[in-house]
Formats: sequence, C-alpha cells, structure tokens
Amino acid sequence: MSGVISGFTVIFIVVGVGYVLGRTRVIGDRAHEVLSRLVFFVFTPALLFHSLVTSDLSVVFSSTLVIAGGGALIIATAYLVIAKLTLRRGIPELVIGALSSSYVNSVNLGLPIAIFVLDDASFVAPLLLFQILILSPMALLALDLTALERESGRSVVKDSLIAPLTNPIVVGGIAGLVVSLLGLMPPAAVMSPLKMLGDASVPTALLAFGMSLTGVQIFKKGESPRRDILLASVLKMVAMPLAVYAIARWGFGQTGHDLFAQVVIAALPTAQNVFVYATRYRRGQILARDTGLITTIASIPVIAAIALLLA
Repeated sequence: MSGVISGFTVIFIVVGVGYVLGRTRVIGDRAHEVLSRLVFFVFTPALLFHSLVTSDLSVVFSSTLVIAGGGALIIATAYLVIAKLTLRRGIPELVIGALSSSYVNSVNLGLPIAIFVLDDASFVAPLLLFQILILSPMALLALDLTALERESGRSVVKDSLIAPLTNPIVVGGIAGLVVSLLGLMPPAAVMSPLKMLGDASVPTALLAFGMSLTGVQIFKKGESPRRDILLASVLKMVAMPLAVYAIARWGFGQTGHDLFAQVVIAALPTAQNVFVYATRYRRGQILARDTGLITTIASIPVIAAIALLLA
C-alpha cells in the first residue's frame, strides 16, 4: 500500500499547487486554458513519441493489451449507450463522458503503482499504447468532426480523413510507433529535448486541473451534469475493474499476481488528459473535471479493497 499512498500523494500535492496558483491568480485568470493547450499541442505529443520509441513492443503487444483495451472499450461503449438513451446528450458530451468512464490515469499514477505495488511497470505499457493509438484517436476524431466548426460545403468524409493527420497527439503516437517498428533510434540531440518536453506533460496537466478547481463546487446544482458524472464515475470505479476481472479470469485464465495487476490497473482513476481534451474542444469540461476528481478520491479505497481480495 505504500506505493499507492506515494502515488496519490504526488498527485494531490501537484494539484494543490495548481489550486493555489489559481486562487492567487499569479499567472493570470485563464492560465489553466493556456497550460491545457501546451499539454495538448506540445508536451503530450512529445511524451508519446519518446515513450513509444523507447518501449519494448514485444512486451506491449501481449494479452494484457487485449484485456486492458477490451475492458476500456466495453465501458466506453456502455457509457455511450446508456447516456444516449437516458440522458440524450450531444456527441461531444457523450465522447467526453465515455473517456471519463474508461480513460485510465496510466502515467503519473499508473507507473508509480505498477512499480511500487505490482513490481512490474510492463502492466501499464499495453494500456498506455491502447489509449494512445486507439482510444484517443477515435475520440479526438469524433470531437474534431462534431465539436469544431467546419466551413460550409466541406465534406465530412474528407474531414474525417484529414482530422487525425492534424491532431498533434495522434500524430505523435503514430510517429513514435512507426519509428519503433522500423527499429530506428533518433540521435540524442533529438530525443533529449523530446524527453524534456514530454516530462512536462503530466505535471502541467495536473497543475491545469488544480487551477480549474478554483472557485468551483462539485455537483453544483444547475451547473454540474450530476447524472453524467455519477454514471461515468460508477462505470470507471466499479464496472471497469469487474469487466477486466471477467476478461482476464475467464477469457484468459489468469490467476494470482497477473489477475491482481490487471484489476488494479483498471481501477486507476480517470486521467487528467480527458480534462485537457474537454478544455481544448470546450465541451464537457465540468463532466471531465468532476469525474477526474471523484474517481481519484474513490480509487484509494477501491484499490485497497482489490489488494485485500486478490493480492
């Protein structure tokens, strides 16, 4: 449990610093939007490229990829269906909600927990790859086509082909995968600055998240989409660990430490990337923010319970 506590302590401290910066307005009233744009357009693409180029793809492409990716897809689809039928939201809000219910905080919290609790960081890598190359591109394409204004007369088909090529996160992930598959290693003069920029992604996203909490009230009546947040939070913290358990246990016959690791990774909270995406497209920001906060707090007792039952 020391690894869990350590990982969460790091997150809360950085978010707290962001909150203080937001309260004092040291760096301006809309600083969290500027930081979110930096994360979206610069830091995260650099992080993805560097991570994929330096990853061992033989470890990434494993049964863990199918288990983690399958669980995320099941939960995201469940949110889309339930929210569409019962809440009747627009496509951008549905996409942000689906991400809030299935997009795992696999970097700044997943890595510490994988290292200190599971003693193996390789459990996080397949899920990170799935989120980079499959879940994010699908979601960002939908947001590009529905949340951004298009010029009159432009073809939806054409936009659907062009949008991924102009999205920096998708481009960074695909470029990193291609370079890794080709067995190429860019020179240190290229990789070093990319690593520096990539290392700024997680803390900057957490700072932006903390700033966004300034002066807000969770579940505020008339402002917060309470049913959306509740649905996303329950799916993320209850349904997703159960779905991954079922896939790993009965689909792949996993038991012991491997099964425990799969379920713990699935129980990680919603990533702050979702809030960054919501801020970029100006849709579902409160949904992403509140779900991220609630699942971060809820994941502490959930992971503790999983450890007691499966460890």
